[in-house]
Amino acid sequence: MKLGILDQMAQPKNVNAEEMATKTIKLAKAVEKLGYERYWFAEHHATKGLASSAPEIMMAATAANTQTLKVGSGGILLPQYSAYKVATQLFQLQALFPGRIEAGVGNSPGGNEKIRTLLANGLPKQTTNYPDKLADLLSFLRKEGKVRAAPRTEHAPHLFSLGLGENSAALAAQLGIGYVYGHFINPERGEAAHQQYRNHFKPGLLSKPCARSAIFIVCGKTDTHAEELAISQDVWLLQVEKGLDSRVPSITEAQSMKLRDHEIEQIRNNRKRMIVGGPATVKKELLQLSEQYQCDDWLILTNIHDFEEKRLSYERIINVFK
Repeated sequence: MKLGILDQMAQPKNVNAEEMATKTIKLAKAVEKLGYERYWFAEHHATKGLASSAPEIMMAATAANTQTLKVGSGGILLPQYSAYKVATQLFQLQALFPGRIEAGVGNSPGGNEKIRTLLANGLPKQTTNYPDKLADLLSFLRKEGKVRAAPRTEHAPHLFSLGLGENSAALAAQLGIGYVYGHFINPERGEAAHQQYRNHFKPGLLSKPCARSAIFIVCGKTDTHAEELAISQDVWLLQVEKGLDSRVPSITEAQSMKLRDHEIEQIRNNRKRMIVGGPATVKKELLQLSEQYQCDDWLILTNIHDFEEKRLSYERIINVFK
């Protein structure tokens, strides 16, 4: 089993942005020692609690503070940016940290229309142009065309397209790049998406298919302990979906909230997007999903309140697969 981290830098309520950045680098160094292969950063904007807004910068800082950990983006919001500019940033990272850069890009506006417009410098919505922009980025990474992105490194970073179903999987397969399925967003289309990617893959930047899935996991000492830890993530996700405070509440705060019946039902439904349990439960359920998806490469998100418990959760997860 290949295991990595996808970090949204979900910020606990008692932690400021500066502390969050410091704790994140510390966590990356810790998971490298545990044996994790990669550490990816999301891109979110204009939220109180999601502190990863510039994955390229967090990738550089993390790579500079680790030795072998591969760093990546999950993902850069390609519709809002110039494919050329994204390529130059990736080549710059590759020059600094050869062989350790993984570029994940996604087809997302990055927020509401006001945020999207600010990111895109007032340009019209371009999510429908994603296939063309992805092809342009791939062309720059393959060093094709008259204009080359600099610096001209010997090798290009690995490129992945993020998605939530068969169409996104088919696009990545057609271009011959990697694919990452967001189980933590949509747990319903994973099997079909992975099958679509495998069946239609054409060699391109990659010579063979490379697919991953991203999933929420909270691993406690026992199933009961995991449930206690996960309530902060449950309530956090509920708040995010409502467009409310996106900072992660403490266990005490989460437990004290008076939830309505439909909110309790939504939390139950959201559990399809995650695995919560002790080590044996996590291993069993992740192996089952791996068999279902035919995917043994996972990016894990753990958005609980306590940083030490988060580190311990990652430790328990990787230990059951050693």
